[in-house]
Amino acid sequence: MIPGILGKKIGMTQVFRPDGQVIPVTLIKAGPCVVVQRKTPLRDGYDAIQLGLLEYVKSSRINKPMKGHLAKAGVDGIRFLREIRLRPGDPDYKPGDRILVDQFRPSDRVDVTGISKGRGFAGFVKRHHFRGGPATHGSMFHRAPGSIGASSFPSRVWPGMRMAGHMGNQRVTVRNLEVIEVHPEDNLLVVKGAVPGPSGGYVIVRRAKR
Repeated sequence: MIPGILGKKIGMTQVFRPDGQVIPVTLIKAGPCVVVQRKTPLRDGYDAIQLGLLEYVKSSRINKPMKGHLAKAGVDGIRFLREIRLRPGDPDYKPGDRILVDQFRPSDRVDVTGISKGRGFAGFVKRHHFRGGPATHGSMFHRAPGSIGASSFPSRVWPGMRMAGHMGNQRVTVRNLEVIEVHPEDNLLVVKGAVPGPSGGYVIVRRAKR
C-alpha cells in the first residue's frame, strides 16, 4: 500500500451519488510519481522516500545540482519534490520505482497538504475574526486591536500575539477526506470536500493517520 502521492489541484465540482445526494468534491491530478531517493534509518536516521511529480518542465527551469540529483535515479522532468515517511509494513521502494494513483480505492481516507492562498496584509478582524468595537454612539474604537501587552511588565509584546499581518500562504493540512472516485487512465483522484491552495497548486496526498 503506497503511503502517499504528489499531485496538482485542478479545481472543485460536484458529483451525485445513486441516492441523489450532491457531494462537493475536489479534482486532483495525482501522479505519475517516481521515487527519486530512499532514506534509511541506518544512513539517514529515519525511513522515508523522496517522491518527484513527473510533468513537463523546461530544462532551463532546473538548476545543475538538481539535475545531478535526478540523474542518480535516472529520471528527469521533475520540479516538485517532497519526502513521505514510511510506516512499518510499507513496501520497500527503490529509486526509479513508479507510484500511480491506481493504488487508491473509493472510500479510502486521505490527508491532503497544500499551501493556502495568500491574502496579503490583512487586519486582525479579517485575519483572526476579532469582533472589533461598537460602530455607533460616538465610539472611536472600531477596528483597532486594543491592548497588546502590559506597560510595566513584561514591557514588550509576547511572541505569538494575534495582530494584523500577512494572511494565508501557509502550509495547511486537511485530514480524513474521503476518496470518492479514482480514474487511473487520467491520473485523477476525486476527494470529498475542499483542499488547500489555488487551482494548479501542488498538493501532497497521504494515507490518513487517524
